[in-house]
Amino acid sequence: MNTVFIDSLEGVEKQDWNRLVPADTPFLRHEFLDAMEQSGSVCADTGWLPRHCLLRTDDGDLVAAAPGYIKLHSYGEYVFDWAWADAYARHGLNYYPKLLSAIPFTPCVGPRLLMDRLHRNNADKKRSVVMHYFDACQTLCREEGLSSWHLLFPDESLHELEGNGARMLRRTGVQFHWYNRDYSDFDSFLAELNARKRKSIRRERQKIRDAGIVFRHVRGDALSVQELNAFYGFYAATYLRRGQHPYLNQRCFQAWMDSMAEQFLFVLAYRETELIAGALFLLGEKSVYGRYWGCAESISGLHFETCYYQGIDYCIAHGFQHFDAGAQGEHKLVRGFEPLETRSLHWLAHPEFSDAVAAYLEEERDHVDRYRLSTQAALPFRKKEPGRKI
Repeated sequence: MNTVFIDSLEGVEKQDWNRLVPADTPFLRHEFLDAMEQSGSVCADTGWLPRHCLLRTDDGDLVAAAPGYIKLHSYGEYVFDWAWADAYARHGLNYYPKLLSAIPFTPCVGPRLLMDRLHRNNADKKRSVVMHYFDACQTLCREEGLSSWHLLFPDESLHELEGNGARMLRRTGVQFHWYNRDYSDFDSFLAELNARKRKSIRRERQKIRDAGIVFRHVRGDALSVQELNAFYGFYAATYLRRGQHPYLNQRCFQAWMDSMAEQFLFVLAYRETELIAGALFLLGEKSVYGRYWGCAESISGLHFETCYYQGIDYCIAHGFQHFDAGAQGEHKLVRGFEPLETRSLHWLAHPEFSDAVAAYLEEERDHVDRYRLSTQAALPFRKKEPGRKI
């Protein structure tokens, strides 16, 4: 098996890459990742240098692939290692550049190493591919003087990297996801909640209706240029209000609409004829992923309605089983989103720093486990159920 790293997705045929992508993971499509590169949202100037990994047979057949980047900072990752970088600096060492295996600006759990069906469905072949991938990333770090390798939000297929003697460190976190338990409509979902939470959600939704706000669900391939421009303005404003530049430029959104619009859903909020807010979702095979939102004015409850309740409505109406509404936290819990443990895997080239981080992560995991269990106990369901696997 031959392993190479490429510095642009143009270095691999779209159909070869997409052949490896599961149906429920739109973020890994060639079109999604390439749009960020071609638009300049992900490039050397923004601190993201593509280093995608390709594993091929001697005959040139693509067996596996993984998105990767050499990072010059830690923005846009959602697994925070600023303290690690600071510790390196205090000891006169460079933490950046580092190697990152992740989807830029996208803290969604899913595959990080794509494999063809033959290797994915055979345990021995799968492990061989995984270990080739690991060896390649570790070698790249050593050859290019990178401090570390960070593999963020992998699904269970890569958890075997832990405990294999290769000094992979596990870090855990918690997100809140919604699961469709064959609800017939939003009221049947509310019926599973305790009375206080049920009434609270109904009041929130009624407040938006009383304000004269109505919603349209528009697939990307039916979105007008004017609506896309307005949505981008809303999205950019959420960053600009905090004195930051948006991660993604407008060319990136347009590229998505040009190449994979059918997998995008826009929830647009109107007051009379005025478009005042919007949220962007991606559609998988059985999952809906909430990503970006913005508004022209601050209205109490508008964010919850646009980003959460409208998403739940859409999942129920169209038979989606799982709704990942984004990385932010506890306010989802009282709205029926259940805690899900997330993982990331880390390798640090410096042995002493690796040992120090390992000790820190062991203590951190204990706190995270207690937090997750406490949120599980606080779920608003009349009969609490454990979150089902995705």
